[in-house]
Amino acid sequence: MPEAFLRYLDRMQPLALLVLRMILGIIMIAHGSHKVYGHMSEYAGYIHSLGMPVWLGYVSALAEFAGGILVIMGLVTRCAAIAIFIDMFVAIAKVHWKHGLLGNGGYEFPLSLAAMAFAVIFLGAGPISIDAIRGGGGAKSK
Repeated sequence: MPEAFLRYLDRMQPLALLVLRMILGIIMIAHGSHKVYGHMSEYAGYIHSLGMPVWLGYVSALAEFAGGILVIMGLVTRCAAIAIFIDMFVAIAKVHWKHGLLGNGGYEFPLSLAAMAFAVIFLGAGPISIDAIRGGGGAKSK
C-alpha cells in the first residue's frame, strides 16, 4: 500500500474507535433493554437457575444496558468495557459454550462482543469521547 494511504488510515483511527464503541454500545443496549424494562426479575431468576446468585442477574443487566450507554458516550469507557467483557465471558462459559462456536446458541456472537470490549479496554475511548474532553484515561494521547 502507498505510504500516503497508510498515513491517512492512521489519522482515521479515532473514527474507527468511535465506530467500534457505537456498535458495541448499541448491541449491548439492545440486549440489556428488554431485561431492564420489564423482565428483570425473570432474567435474575434465569441467572439463578444457572447456579449463580440472583443479584448477579441485576448486575449483568446493568452491565449490558448502562455499560452500552457509557461506551457510546465515551464516559468511564474502560470501566464499562471491563463490565461488558466480564458479562460476555460469563455468558460464554455458562450458556453458550455447550453449543459450540457456530451452533444454534453458540458462542460466536458473545465472543465477538467480548473481543470488541477487550479492544476498548486497552485502546480506550479515543479522542472523540467524553473521557477525552474530561482529560480522563479513556483517550489515547499521541
